[in-house]
Amino acid sequence: MRIAVDAMGGDHAPTVNVDAAVAAAREFGIPTLLVGREDMLARLLSESGYRGSDIEIVDAAEVITMDDPATAAIRKKRNSSIRVAANCVRDGRAGGLVSAGHTGAGMVCAKMVIGTIEGVDRPALAAILPNLRGHCLLLDVGANPDAKTSHFKEFAVMGSIYAQLAFGKKSPSIGLMSIGEEDSKGTDKTKEVFKTLKDTGLNFIGNVEGRDVFNGTVDVIVTDGFTGNVILKVSEALAEMVEKLLREEIKSTLQASVGFLLSRSAFRRFKQRLDYSEYGGAPLLGVRGCVIICHGRSSAKAVKNAIRFASEFSKQRLAETIQEKIADLHSREDRLVKA
Repeated sequence: MRIAVDAMGGDHAPTVNVDAAVAAAREFGIPTLLVGREDMLARLLSESGYRGSDIEIVDAAEVITMDDPATAAIRKKRNSSIRVAANCVRDGRAGGLVSAGHTGAGMVCAKMVIGTIEGVDRPALAAILPNLRGHCLLLDVGANPDAKTSHFKEFAVMGSIYAQLAFGKKSPSIGLMSIGEEDSKGTDKTKEVFKTLKDTGLNFIGNVEGRDVFNGTVDVIVTDGFTGNVILKVSEALAEMVEKLLREEIKSTLQASVGFLLSRSAFRRFKQRLDYSEYGGAPLLGVRGCVIICHGRSSAKAVKNAIRFASEFSKQRLAETIQEKIADLHSREDRLVKA
């Protein structure tokens, strides 16, 4: 199954998206649908030198800009690249969607065109962050700034399933972001969510704090989209600052430069662990199909890896597995009410 790429989405579109599709075809053998202005895409594809059959162009004359409202792809620009790409997933022509364009428009199309999984009220954006023991999954990171208690339950279930696939763990530990580990700490909402998550049957370990994002004590952290987005943006800025400061210190003295030459491979591995492009983007969990939302400033490498993740999770039937687990959660709740 091909992966639909919103070729006109992103700060450096469409060039990086075409380059990403070519790289995905050459390195991974993943077929894609490049959705956008056919004349532009055909020219760029020709200039890339790619002559294979794994890349197909789907014409979409309109583009959603950052000045457009999130609903533009539904109400006004129905022939936009993100809308047509979503149509491809809905119609079974593509097994997943990758977009570095207007995040709001991408989420609206995912929910309104592709549709949500039965039993899921609010899809959530999940981000993988590096930590001292490997990785941590954080959700939501922007789709739901004002999440309800019931939404946190859905986030926990979807995050647990995604972590199983992404990290290879049978029972990922789940924490609730708060301002203290004790169940008495936090807002009225987090206290209510704490009690609710204890009854989900998941490996819920209780409240966690900001430091736990990076110390590796938990696999999955659930929070509202406002808090999650702040954590994500601060984390990315911190990683960029650390890398920049290291480079400045290395260049400042001859001794440091010699030391860098001796430890270049270690520095390369360090940079790779902090590089968001290694993960491609954030999956929008809870929709009927795999949707990966990338940074607007994504490089071809980031989009290429997003295509790879979309292909992997499509093959592993991520959406179907989430639907089964959500159904199990609701069934469990019904039994508890009757009891």
